[in-house]
Amino acid sequence: MATKCHGRLFYTNMNILLSDLVPLHAWSPKGNPSLLISGPCSAESRKQVLQSAYHLSQIKELDYLRAGVWKPRTRPNSFEGHGQPALEWLQEAMEETGLKTAIEVANGEHVESALKAGISLLWVGARTTVNPFSVQEISDALTGVDIPVLVKNPISPDLNLWLGALERIHSAGIRKLGAVHRGFTSYDAHPYRNAPRWEIALQLKGMIPHLPVICDPSHIAGKRHLLKDVAQRALDLAFDGLMIESHPNPEVAWSDAEQQIRQEDLGEFLGALNHRENRSEEQVFLDRLHQLRLLMDSLDEDMLNLLERRLRVTEEIGRYKQEHNVTIFQLERWNEILSSRTRRAKELGLDPTFIHKFWMALHQEGIQVQARVMERGEEETAKVSG
Repeated sequence: MATKCHGRLFYTNMNILLSDLVPLHAWSPKGNPSLLISGPCSAESRKQVLQSAYHLSQIKELDYLRAGVWKPRTRPNSFEGHGQPALEWLQEAMEETGLKTAIEVANGEHVESALKAGISLLWVGARTTVNPFSVQEISDALTGVDIPVLVKNPISPDLNLWLGALERIHSAGIRKLGAVHRGFTSYDAHPYRNAPRWEIALQLKGMIPHLPVICDPSHIAGKRHLLKDVAQRALDLAFDGLMIESHPNPEVAWSDAEQQIRQEDLGEFLGALNHRENRSEEQVFLDRLHQLRLLMDSLDEDMLNLLERRLRVTEEIGRYKQEHNVTIFQLERWNEILSSRTRRAKELGLDPTFIHKFWMALHQEGIQVQARVMERGEEETAKVSG
């Protein structure tokens, strides 16, 4: 079922999209239900690439060696990758160690060069995902090719852009398709390089359950000491794998030095992560979980009823303001609500940031409700006057 939305089809049941994808376990190199990709941010030299390959070939969980061949940089004087020579180093690394390789591509020429070099997996970077023209060029170059392709989320928190890029790549006939969550550019205060905004990736997983979604904790964290917490959160949220930047000597890395971990430490890092089961078949667990979910359903029903009652009061307030020719938005009242609700949230041990977001959303809906009430009141007044 689909409905028209802003000139494109918005699918209310996303399961009908990308329904013919090959399951991850059927195309991952080791037949695992999860994926591990690691390697340096940039392919800096032949020696560094080969050294990385030898280090990482010792990690039994590793599926792909990654390295940046072309680097889309913000400033023109930054290192932007070695291009073709780096592809040759990766070819040599494959021949020497047997590791499969993965690189980022940003245009059709990159795709053609990567395919000629025998690269095993391609991904579309966040800066490219935002540009449908670039994604379409990549899609055109991939037509008729059987290769795994991953699509990173766009730098802005725009789920439709992410979906659109996935659809374009899929339209080329790519069935070994996945997504990579690497966080979003944000000016809000937080400890990470990119805001995780986990809810966006989880929404994608919910819309297309058969689409593998892995996490890039390196680009979310931006710093080594935050990497484990981000990776663990991704595993706790049932992501389908990790892409972790690692380097023989991160302190002297040519790009993103602060977020890369030492390749010698990768095995220990992975061993410290807790891999939880997606489900449990223990009857005691299932019974208790069912009870808790029933309780949550009941509480949700109560909340919905309260919201419905609150919005009815909001409608009444809108009518009263319309009758007395008073504006919808009242700054002093809004500041008082935000302050008192946040203060009460702290007393109850609730996260003030969550409460702020919740009340902002509720306030916006309340403004829309009052605006509709006033519009109807004006229309009725006009009819009477006419």
